[in-house]
Amino acid sequence: MSEDHTNEGCTVRPTHIGGQALLEGIMMRGKYNWAVAVREPSGEIYTEEHDLVSARDRHAWLKWPIIRGMWGFYETMVLAVKAFGISAEHAGETEEEKLSSKEIGLTMVLGIGLAVGLFIVLPAIVTNLLVGSSVDRPFTWNVVDGVLRLVAFFAYIVAVSRLKEIKRVFAYHGAEHKTIHAYERGLPLESDIIQRYTTLHVRCGTSFLLMVMVVAIAVFSLVPGKAILAAWGVDGRMWVLAFNIGIRIVLLPLIAGIAYEITVKWAGTRPENPLVKVLLWPGLQMQRLTTAEPDESMIEIAVAAMNMVVAREQAEAEARGEAPACELEPLPALD
Repeated sequence: MSEDHTNEGCTVRPTHIGGQALLEGIMMRGKYNWAVAVREPSGEIYTEEHDLVSARDRHAWLKWPIIRGMWGFYETMVLAVKAFGISAEHAGETEEEKLSSKEIGLTMVLGIGLAVGLFIVLPAIVTNLLVGSSVDRPFTWNVVDGVLRLVAFFAYIVAVSRLKEIKRVFAYHGAEHKTIHAYERGLPLESDIIQRYTTLHVRCGTSFLLMVMVVAIAVFSLVPGKAILAAWGVDGRMWVLAFNIGIRIVLLPLIAGIAYEITVKWAGTRPENPLVKVLLWPGLQMQRLTTAEPDESMIEIAVAAMNMVVAREQAEAEARGEAPACELEPLPALD
């Protein structure tokens, strides 16, 4: 029997619902709420949901192109910390294994510091050693720096994917993607149906991060660093290096906003577009490292989180008198 099971009259419809893999759990996020499901040591599933309140609902300018991506990036990071905290609290078997709020905060700070050091500072220092000052060869300097950041990102993913705990997180990541695929096709969120789909998805955060690094190469190449440094009267090699590191940190929100427009607002709503397939192909291949095939218990977690978000979406639609985009009807048993 074919694996392309769809309800009659229902087609693949890209959804705004997204998610995040956690420690023994998954967070799903919709328009109105976000929900977390975590497998506790007892085997029970702990669930928790919260209203999703965004400043974009109060300020129209936060919905402007690029700015919406910058603000969305910030909100996503805040939400990720909250979701991680919930999973860390409920996934540990003993009180010693459960992380406190201070420990979670410290972990996040150290993680950000590691990311800045590994993906911004280290490539800049190595580029300076290989190419020399960016004032003399700005284009070459930015290209080499960008390539080194991509290499560092790839090496980091390969390294952490070998850790047992990370492998489980990547499997939950796969469960999240598979569940979203089934939902987009209007299919019942049942394990045997969900497992038929790929762990790769065009709106994945891995693809987004890869796009951020590609966009960064173009943006930094356009920064008139030589003119700025000359206006400031700066010509010392270490000061030039410090400027390059600083400008990369300062412009990160702008780069994230541009990458958001490409991967989410444009490509995410046109998954069958040939150009989109070419543009996002590298990110999809990278997902082969950051996702893994989940087991049935992981699919159960993804469905528990998804159901809370879908229920809220349906309730809001009914309150407005809107019909669902596609009714989920029982399908025949799969062969």
